Amino acid sequence: DKVMKQQHLYKNGWPTGHSVEEDLLKIEGGSSGSISNNSDGALLVQNADTTTHKVERDGFMVLGMHRSGTSMLTGLLSKALGYSVGEEESLIKPRRFNKKGYFERVDVVVQNDAFMRSQGIDAFYNVSSYDPEKAFNGTESGAVDFKEGKKALKFLSNRENRPWILKDPRMCITLKTWLHLLDAPPAAVLSYRHPLKVAKSMEKRDGAAAFPISRGLRLWIVYNMHAIQNSEKLCRVMTSNESLMTDAKNEIRRIGEGLAKCGLPPPKEVQQAVVDEFVDPNLRLDNSHLFTGEVVEQHGDCIVLNFESKHAEGTSEKEYEFKLYKIAMKIYCDLKSEAAYRNGYDWPKLP
Repeated sequence: DKVMKQQHLYKNGWPTGHSVEEDLLKIEGGSSGSISNNSDGALLVQNADTTTHKVERDGFMVLGMHRSGTSMLTGLLSKALGYSVGEEESLIKPRRFNKKGYFERVDVVVQNDAFMRSQGIDAFYNVSSYDPEKAFNGTESGAVDFKEGKKALKFLSNRENRPWILKDPRMCITLKTWLHLLDAPPAAVLSYRHPLKVAKSMEKRDGAAAFPISRGLRLWIVYNMHAIQNSEKLCRVMTSNESLMTDAKNEIRRIGEGLAKCGLPPPKEVQQAVVDEFVDPNLRLDNSHLFTGEVVEQHGDCIVLNFESKHAEGTSEKEYEFKLYKIAMKIYCDLKSEAAYRNGYDWPKLP
């Protein structure tokens, strides 16, 4: 049953010279949700290739919620380690809120929007209802415009572009549709940022009326849940925006080491000059002003502090916001402890 499920998942085939059974074992690392360590002893890689004949991956996805630092992460992986994002003209141009660039392919973003739009949703609305099978079937029947997707697949299937790196936050939601379309399973890098910082960033960018804190918190939960669930069978490397901001050079090196365990080429030496040129020190902001000194909850050694809300005590808006905050912070603490990556993790129901 597992083999048949994987054959269906990767419809267009498997790496040359390997049977379906062999590659299934490689993806699962020989045990359910197995996790290995990098050279520094920090937990980093899940479902690593532990078999004799290692699979060579064509590339990998970067998965993370909007405003979570994935643009900086992808840019560093591309510039410091040499993974290909494509020609500059194929990427979304830098803008006010991402002056260094998004490192997102226009064709991939447009195609993901088309997948969602065909189901009456978008990247910020009702994403939990996304049906990956329906989207894939739509590409075959013509119900979904797949013109941009064909452009993306042309880039991804060109051996000269390997190893490639693909990043779009929407991929957290649409990943399983792309897994049907790719020639072989990619690796993945998962990253997260503190949920309140993400929600505050969304509010600042789009305005409190369009993006109140509660909406940002809810999307943070949904995106991270789908990123983890949709990539559970892939070889994946876990990191965080906090780890990257604390020590970018060593974190990028560790991620490269982890990707090598997933079948990507061994990383080259990370040059400090590249990191210094790309990482804006002004981004290392002190966000302590967001929180009060009141301890709300504690999960292991992860302490949850209260925050200053714009809503008055006793209002339904405040109650709803606070419920989502506690749910998001429980997941955040479980990401820090790696519990959220384990098979069978109990994802909470949203109010």
